[in-house]
Amino acid sequence: MKNSNTPHTFIQRLSMLCLIAMMTVISGCSSVKFTYDHGDTLLYWWLNAYVDLDGDQSAWVKKDIDKLFQWHRNTQLKQYSALMSKAQHQLAGDMTQADLLGNYKDIKTYTEQLAMRAVPDLTDLARSVKPDQIAQMEKKFNKSNEDFRKKFLRGDLEKRQSVRFDKSLEQLDLWFGSFSRDQKAVMRKASDARPMDSEIFLAERIRRQQKIVAMLRKVQAEKLSKEATQKEVTVLMRDVLDRFESPERKAFFDTYVDATSKYILTAIKIATPEQKAHAQKRMQGWIDDFNKLAAEVK
Repeated sequence: MKNSNTPHTFIQRLSMLCLIAMMTVISGCSSVKFTYDHGDTLLYWWLNAYVDLDGDQSAWVKKDIDKLFQWHRNTQLKQYSALMSKAQHQLAGDMTQADLLGNYKDIKTYTEQLAMRAVPDLTDLARSVKPDQIAQMEKKFNKSNEDFRKKFLRGDLEKRQSVRFDKSLEQLDLWFGSFSRDQKAVMRKASDARPMDSEIFLAERIRRQQKIVAMLRKVQAEKLSKEATQKEVTVLMRDVLDRFESPERKAFFDTYVDATSKYILTAIKIATPEQKAHAQKRMQGWIDDFNKLAAEVK
């Protein structure tokens, strides 16, 4: 690709569109195939909202996104089908926290494969971005951060925990169907046990945005070669992918991932047979969609 908003937000959105196995619940869409078939268009629209691509950029950005999706369809979707089948089998038995963390690790691996595949395209993208587009990106970042503050930094601790729980409950409802009042009470306790520090997430978000903008300005100001720019993009991508591993943040994020997996496991353990059957049926639909998508040649 030849011009983008940021490796972090680019991959975040790309992952949402491509790692549909888990991300469908986030988008609220029940059809993997429908979302994936329109993923290239959705991604382009999202990029354009950040960068305001010009006519020349628009043409090759669309082509590069299409090529990336073709590669993904041909090489990755069978992995997602296998992962969902594994999770389906685990749900039918006695699912453990280790199972959840193992699946989470697999998703991280698939995300990394996708991210590194996109580096050459992001390199071209970074080299073509113009000063006014970088300014547009910064405005979009600032608006996004303000929205984050309004959603997650308002009110006291109890209010923030309630907002976070309600958001996660919407996703879990898509998996299992609605939960009873008693089930919600148990789940709320497990949710509240997760570290609540939205300031850390916002600070990490802003840190990445600043590094991205600085990198793009460096590329433009110094007129870096393609090779030099690709090194810059790769370093930034690794920072994005390894952000939970940095010494100053690792302890918090390790605790957060551990507590979140326990929260999800709590919901699984208290789910009724009917609720688990609901999840199994939804999983099978996604497995079928993955296999159909992988079989289609484009």
